[in-house]
Amino acid sequence: MREFYDEGSRVAVQTTQPLDRMLTYRAPEGGCWQGAFVEVPLGPRKVMGVVWGPGETGFDASKLRAVIRVLDVPPMRGEMAEFLARVGDYTLTPMNHMLRLATRAPGLTNPPSMRKIYRMGHGDPGRMTEARGRVLDTLEEHGDLAFTLGELAELSGVTSSVVKGLVKTGAVREEESPRDLPFPHLDWEAPGKDLSDDQARAADMLRAGIESGEYGATLLRGVTGSGKTEAYLEAVAACLAKGRQALVLLPEIALTSEFIKRVEVRFGARPAEWHSGVTMTERRRVWRMVGEGGAQLVVGARSALFLPFRDIGLIVVDEEHDSSYKQDDGVLYSARDMAVLRASINSAQVVLASATPSLETWANAEAGKYARVDLTTRFGQAVLPEMRAVDMREEDLPGDRWISPTLKRAVEGRIEAGEQALIFLNRRGYAPVTICRACGHQIGCDHCDARMVEHRFLKRLVCHQCGETKPMPDACPSCEAEGRLAPVGPGVERLAEEVAEVFPEARVAVLSSDLFGSARALKQQIELIAGGGADIIIGTQIVAKGHNFPLLTLVGVIDADLGLQGSDLRAAERTFQLIRQVAGRAGRGEISGLALLQTFQPEHPVIRAILSGDEEGFWKAEASERQAAGVPPYGRLAGVVISSPDLDAAMGLGTALARGDAPLRDIGAQLFGPAMAPIARVRGRHRVRLLVKAAKTAPLQAALRAWLSQVEVKGDMRLSVDIDPQSFY
Repeated sequence: MREFYDEGSRVAVQTTQPLDRMLTYRAPEGGCWQGAFVEVPLGPRKVMGVVWGPGETGFDASKLRAVIRVLDVPPMRGEMAEFLARVGDYTLTPMNHMLRLATRAPGLTNPPSMRKIYRMGHGDPGRMTEARGRVLDTLEEHGDLAFTLGELAELSGVTSSVVKGLVKTGAVREEESPRDLPFPHLDWEAPGKDLSDDQARAADMLRAGIESGEYGATLLRGVTGSGKTEAYLEAVAACLAKGRQALVLLPEIALTSEFIKRVEVRFGARPAEWHSGVTMTERRRVWRMVGEGGAQLVVGARSALFLPFRDIGLIVVDEEHDSSYKQDDGVLYSARDMAVLRASINSAQVVLASATPSLETWANAEAGKYARVDLTTRFGQAVLPEMRAVDMREEDLPGDRWISPTLKRAVEGRIEAGEQALIFLNRRGYAPVTICRACGHQIGCDHCDARMVEHRFLKRLVCHQCGETKPMPDACPSCEAEGRLAPVGPGVERLAEEVAEVFPEARVAVLSSDLFGSARALKQQIELIAGGGADIIIGTQIVAKGHNFPLLTLVGVIDADLGLQGSDLRAAERTFQLIRQVAGRAGRGEISGLALLQTFQPEHPVIRAILSGDEEGFWKAEASERQAAGVPPYGRLAGVVISSPDLDAAMGLGTALARGDAPLRDIGAQLFGPAMAPIARVRGRHRVRLLVKAAKTAPLQAALRAWLSQVEVKGDMRLSVDIDPQSFY
């Protein structure tokens, strides 16, 4: 039962402000419920907070300031408060940061009112200008989403008068609307597509979990093209039929529009969307409607997990292996793992879908913690592609070329047959290094210890760590020699140049995230390719994420060995996942596919596992190695990064922590470091790393708290803790 606090009684309020404790206030006129979102005074400001429980006693109540007002939004549910607390405890994140993550919607403190919103109209815009075109492009890109005047003008890069001019023509529709309308009803009774036997078996298993009304986790493992989406949409329908809400997490915004179309076809209406491409107006609407039950299904990025669902019954994590589910700044959490936690708290089902699951998920299924259902064949007449290695030690290829004669012949054959070929290289830009042939200087970032990457399409050098850019210089910054700067190694842009030379008659499309200024432009390119508008596709890892190109029958991987270098404990797993996923783009139509892997190490165990298709054998071998080393998922790791403009200060704090490691030794944990991070300086800050390794059952968080409490982080020094780190740079 939710606690009610009478007017004038003491209440503890957790705010989103950077404070290390809750504050006690007097309950407002009319009282308030536990979980109520409130506006409170803090110094001269008014800030938002949540009534967490009874306030502190032992001091004069007359000194207390009163809650200003209770906000017109549903109170935070007990399950949500528990979820935030447990995520915070696990990741060692203060509650104020957790609350900020859970209230990332603008205008929550604004009272309800009528407002003007703007959508695409049906009128003729008349005289078309570049500015008017940008407004219409913005509206088309965002479907039927609503904008305020300021949002639409800002997103389009125009003045508000341009928008008003389009309103007069009828090309843009202006409406008076009450704040935050519910989303259209989804028809869960509408029939879905005909399912294969594999899909029907998977759908029945997922529906049974929904019908139980209890917590359960299921690994939905299906080979690429097997129809995992249609199987879990049946679970979504079952969830909606029970009156509960569903959440589908996707790893890439570029995938959202295609998935939204499939949902619209299946249920007759668009779901709510939550990702960085959504307007602020729509973000507020989604947040409110999720809490009020006015949104049945949300499709979104990882942060959608922290929306205030009224009654969530199903969470789907699509492509659950994808590294983008790990948040690497602010609150450091894994959306995949926290989805399982949220489902357990809410007595909901969680479905982890992938063709190449993470080792953590595979191990949990092996241990019986998760159920598992497999889709072993492609949908319809499609079959899995044949996999072959191209031994680059036997290919006659100049040092400045990367397309082997074997791959060249294969591409030519596919083009002649009217089919498509994909040439894959997981490296953005033109060249990863630019070197001076006169003095040997490599152009680096001014703010990071990282080489700048040439992006020839942009005519600039870009740092992939901090985003700093600068024009490509004519002379060497070190020795000032002119005309001696040379690119070293290939990126997709350099590969595109080679493709244009080798296949001069071919229509070429390049898919790389940095080449598109908007999600709409990327979507248009993907639609162009899917419609047969290109003969050769050149792409980075963005092409591996769920796209369906029916005419694509050949995949050539330029450097299959690229991800096998370095000491990352997940290097083998990630290489296996990425190449299997990208190879899976081939042969999804009626014509069988072929994947050619250019490699200098065809005998490498990972390459052999990819070629053989023995995925279970690969996971078992990888699990055995991890188990022997005592690393995740069979052990625990925590990374600590200290950063400061002063290297000595950062290293000094790291040394002090190393000397005070008794709390870690007490639980049998090992401490490695301090040492300079592999990328030792980012954005002008020096970075020092420590790594803690502990047994699977060790009480790691408590030991970390005790250990870190011994030092004080002062001034502009920063210390971050990453439980279960995915990156070690």
